[in-house]
Amino acid sequence: MNPVVMTERRHWWEAPRRWMRGGTQRGAGGIGLAFGGGFARGIAHVGVLRALEKSKIPICAVAGVSSGAIVAAAVASGATSDDIEKVALSMRFRDVARWTLNLSGLAGSDRMITFLARLLKVNRFEEMQIPLAIVATDLIGAKPVTFRGSGDVILPIRASCAYPGLFTPIRHEGRLLVDGFVGMEVPAKPLLQMGASRTISVAIPNYEGMAEYGNMFSVVNRCFQVMSARSAHNWRRYSNLVITPAVGGMAWDSFASAKRLIELGEEAGYAAVPAIQKWLAAAPQSSEEPARSLPVRVQAAPEIPGTT
Repeated sequence: MNPVVMTERRHWWEAPRRWMRGGTQRGAGGIGLAFGGGFARGIAHVGVLRALEKSKIPICAVAGVSSGAIVAAAVASGATSDDIEKVALSMRFRDVARWTLNLSGLAGSDRMITFLARLLKVNRFEEMQIPLAIVATDLIGAKPVTFRGSGDVILPIRASCAYPGLFTPIRHEGRLLVDGFVGMEVPAKPLLQMGASRTISVAIPNYEGMAEYGNMFSVVNRCFQVMSARSAHNWRRYSNLVITPAVGGMAWDSFASAKRLIELGEEAGYAAVPAIQKWLAAAPQSSEEPARSLPVRVQAAPEIPGTT
């Protein structure tokens, strides 16, 4: 992408872009940012992104699953938090789904193609301004599948958002792909494989307001909540910092509350900034490269004060 058309706000990305051009084989990289799922509540990711953006925290790689895959791809493509917010404030379920009669799901995700065309600045991995990874889950192989490096990003995002029972699975190259959340709740591990030396995971908490389970979706959703609570250590051990916006009281389809979701995400993001700035202060700096962190220590990540 031609740097001449970049706005001043996007200067935040200049250091990571230089790092990317030099490749990820030079050893320890910078800070990687992983976005988890959450459906409409994943809009809170935009607020976290804004806090990091305004604080000029350099991000050298991004990864996402489910709704987090949409935000990760948008920011990697060159979109700012303001750009993403404009789309999020007008977003509704019908923008990404079409009800259908299908035994494998209640809705198709073909409408997401048009939606992503409005949101993304580019739509191929090799054209991204920031290295990007999208994670889906292969039902046939029973394991997560990471897409990155080259190729179209639209299909991987649709696959990563294919919530079982709600969206029909995506068939691709002999795989049957569903929501990345099933195999990897928050994609912190791929960031290390992409060269990041520190990882920040943004995790959307489980919905706290559900007491009745009178429909199929509520039952399936609750099952995933139980599963995620039991497997959280699998991604937390690859995370140096976990940011959890206080959106547990908001429903899965709370698109109309996008403004509030972004505000809560921004609050959680700002609460994490002091800890991140300590990483940057402790790392050697160069005018040609982003601040480098100390080698990652694989351990359970502490919760950030001020978040849930």
